[in-house]
Amino acid sequence: MKSSIIDFSKNSPLDVMQIDSVISFKKYIQHLEERVQNETTARKAFFQIVLDKLLADPTFLEPFPGNMADRYRTQLDLVYGMLVPPIAEEKNVLWGLSGPINPQIFFGTDTFYDLLTDRFTGELRCDLESVNQGSVRQKALTMYGMIFRKFYNFPASDHTGMLISLPDNKTGLVKYYRINIDTRFIDVVLKGELPDLDANTIRRQIQESADISELFSLLPLSLFRFEGISVLTLTDVTEEHALENLKNTILDRNNFDSQTYYRRIAETLRTLVDDPDIDFGLMPLIRVNNKLIFNRNTILHSKLINAATESHVPEELYISLAENYFRNPKVVFMRSITEEDEKFQLIKILKDDGVESYSILPVYFDNKVVGVLELFSGKEGVIDERVLSRIDPALSLIAQVFQNNITEFNASIENVIREKFTSLQPAVQWKFRDAAWHYLRDKTEKSGGNLIESIAFKDVNPLYGAIDIRNSTHERNIALREDLRLQFSVLIETFAVLKQKKGFGLADEMAFKCKKMLDWIVDDSTDNDEMKIREFLENEVHPFLTHFRENYTGKKLNIPVLAGIDEPNENDDVTAAAIDRYFALTDETNGEAYAHRRALETSMQTINSSVNLYLDLFKTEIQQSYPTYFEKFRTDGIEYDIYIGQSLEPERTFSNLYLKNIRLWQLTSMAAIARITHSLLPSLPKPLLTTQLIFINSGTIDISFRDDEKRFDVEGAYNIRYQVIKKRIDKVHVKDTGERLTQPGKIAMVYFNSKSAEEYVDYIRYLQEKNTLLDDLEFLDLEELQGVNGLKALRVGVNMLSEWDDENV
Repeated sequence: MKSSIIDFSKNSPLDVMQIDSVISFKKYIQHLEERVQNETTARKAFFQIVLDKLLADPTFLEPFPGNMADRYRTQLDLVYGMLVPPIAEEKNVLWGLSGPINPQIFFGTDTFYDLLTDRFTGELRCDLESVNQGSVRQKALTMYGMIFRKFYNFPASDHTGMLISLPDNKTGLVKYYRINIDTRFIDVVLKGELPDLDANTIRRQIQESADISELFSLLPLSLFRFEGISVLTLTDVTEEHALENLKNTILDRNNFDSQTYYRRIAETLRTLVDDPDIDFGLMPLIRVNNKLIFNRNTILHSKLINAATESHVPEELYISLAENYFRNPKVVFMRSITEEDEKFQLIKILKDDGVESYSILPVYFDNKVVGVLELFSGKEGVIDERVLSRIDPALSLIAQVFQNNITEFNASIENVIREKFTSLQPAVQWKFRDAAWHYLRDKTEKSGGNLIESIAFKDVNPLYGAIDIRNSTHERNIALREDLRLQFSVLIETFAVLKQKKGFGLADEMAFKCKKMLDWIVDDSTDNDEMKIREFLENEVHPFLTHFRENYTGKKLNIPVLAGIDEPNENDDVTAAAIDRYFALTDETNGEAYAHRRALETSMQTINSSVNLYLDLFKTEIQQSYPTYFEKFRTDGIEYDIYIGQSLEPERTFSNLYLKNIRLWQLTSMAAIARITHSLLPSLPKPLLTTQLIFINSGTIDISFRDDEKRFDVEGAYNIRYQVIKKRIDKVHVKDTGERLTQPGKIAMVYFNSKSAEEYVDYIRYLQEKNTLLDDLEFLDLEELQGVNGLKALRVGVNMLSEWDDENV
């Protein structure tokens, strides 16, 4: 046992908190007297003997400074014997005594002193962890907790315990110990008048306030003296701290570059295994399109991969070996690399690179292997079962590192896809993932700039459909005309008020312009030029009214009246009301002058939302048979393209049966959409009808992804003809009739090839039999379009009245 001073508070923020405290064994002796009085076993006699020896020297009962501890060695040895289990060997016990509150140790075991002080200089050789304002607060709350319990009967919790770090004498690695502080033998003495505090005030100060300065003011610590001793024990928490440090490193990943990130992880793992001669490699399991790849940015110092690369081992070889390993992952453990081990090429490469001891541990996340952790050393026999057991608690956190790496890599692939391409569907995403991986790989391995490879699919079957809102342009013009009629009528009235109440001649001239504009608006024989009307309103009308409102009725807006202008009067109020009425009328959200346009927009949005919802369900359904690419476009209605073919899914054999199946689905879905939009009519503020159009293309086309538009488009001169036809058939007329092909309540199917039409006729007959379509099928010739002739069409009505089978809805 030793009895010299170790002062933890020196040169730390803890030293600034000067507390009235003295070393005293009075409360400890009181505790021992209570044990003697209450004990009923044979231990009572033992307690009495110790108590008598402590009371034999009256000066031991008085407070004394720590540097006098050596005078009471006998008594202090007895205290140690009472507080430490008798069977404990002193050399294994990290135990000490300090004064109350202030961490100044005056007595302890040899092991305790040897751990904390330099054996040559006697100076403190450890550091308090996290010594900051938080530590000062913790110390203050420890003292206040004693005060609250004794004087206010408030059950405050203890805030005892500190963490210290120090280098291990053998390994040089940093180890961590928690100082556990037992404050049972500390008494608080009141030196003045006790302030009146209620429980709510105490609770608020402890639980809600990070700043305890207010508590210092309410209840100064200078009112109290702390008498007694603190009993200290040290617990090795290196493993716990290392795991916490590893967790924090993972959480703070964005604050480190990859090298610093790896170094912090490796240092933490070395601390955990307590061996500086062991190094680590981290290899997450990363796949692109289910194919294993090795990405230099996510492999953190893999000794195996680095050695293989430097030895020019083909990547295909170690990828093949890795695939075999991951089919049946297990621990690979070599205490020493023998000649027998060197028969394997990669092991020999490790040996040549200076590795003498090596191990690989598979790492699992949610019961799935996500990578391997390498342990290697240049010394034989360093990696053994003890090391593997010590690393085991960290494997769940290493699994999180790997999972994060996998997630980050996948996100980087998706970022490239989003940046270089667009948001994609599963049917084609594999192609973009391959291109993104090749882009990232080449970007890392090539010093110069690299281009993203083009994305194209050959020989796909296209299906086109359009749901259009009938006469949407005409309905929009009507709505605009009705709204403008009201707006300009009120505007003329407003200028009349200005002329009458203010005698402002220019208002009359503005009213004249508005009347001319209104005559033009209500003339059905002319098309309203919305841009011209908007320019007139924004450049002439609104500035005039705004200026007049602010300058001639300023008090109403709390605006100072301009010099030379009369004070506002009753006429000003009438004028202001007229102008305010106009601007309220023209509010786009609630104004009456936008009522018709809002009703039209609401109706169109309702229809398009319903169609969109159904098409999303349709898209999901058709993926079940064979992967397809489905792309929608928003116009006044909805257009969509569907592509299906072998090149979209190379791993699965394509058949025309899938194409026929999806064509039937498309026809059925168009009938369902016609029925849905028809059922919406009673609930629409502006009744609108829809038309349904399908273009039947008899052959295949090629499509490629356009970087500039971030979408797929046809490729090649012949294929462009398909795109041209699509864009021109929406307003095509039946030959020699002037009648639009597309009609509400009907499905129109445009085609060139009669054989394709025969296929659709079979589908129509089937749906007529199911009472989905009406028995009114028409075979039509279509007018010639610019650059397009020979078009024909089928047209059939949709049964809007009868109940359908659930599968059709």
